[in-house]
Amino acid sequence: MLNNYLNQEELTYIIQILLAIVLGAVLGIQRERWGKWAGPRTYALVCTGSALFTLLSRNFFSGNPAIIAGSIITGIGFLGAGTILHKENKVEGLTTAAGLWMAAAIGMTVGVERYILASIITLIILIVLMIDDKSISQNHLK
Repeated sequence: MLNNYLNQEELTYIIQILLAIVLGAVLGIQRERWGKWAGPRTYALVCTGSALFTLLSRNFFSGNPAIIAGSIITGIGFLGAGTILHKENKVEGLTTAAGLWMAAAIGMTVGVERYILASIITLIILIVLMIDDKSISQNHLK
């Protein structure tokens, strides 16, 4: 029945978007488990939005698709800046901002049809996000 409405190309786009949702959500689940502000929905939306904008710029807009890529980076920078807070003598939210920036990069990677690369990078970033930098800095100070 869906074949009446979807062609192969549209089905491929849907699969790309679903992959971006999953990869973003994986990172967000880790952040939520660590008690961070941005969780699976935020990461999934950033990753998926980046994938969709990339997909659209490559397949449907004439001109230079790099303009859209630059706009994604700028937009995520603005979003990331909103997550950074200065409290007392410390800064919070830098890792969240960087994580959202990476989620956008992963989404763009999906948008250019580099699925294995996007999946491997997601796993690598997941490992990086699991590093407890507080315990590392405390051990370093001893």
